[in-house]
Amino acid sequence: MSDNKSGYEIRADLLSMAQGMLYDNLQRKIDATYAHNENHPDDKKPIPYETITPADVIAYANELNEFVNTK
Repeated sequence: MSDNKSGYEIRADLLSMAQGMLYDNLQRKIDATYAHNENHPDDKKPIPYETITPADVIAYANELNEFVNTK
């Protein structure tokens, strides 16, 4: 059985991975802000409501691809 993937499949995997990582990072930031606000009611921080754009996902996927291609 061959595990060879086409370039399109690799790109799709990298985009999916990048999107997941960006979302997870944003969720951790939001969770940390909620925890801070619960523990410090007199020093509340605004909840970060950022959007993840397609350009962000592509840029991050390009970073991952550079790492993969590094020898």
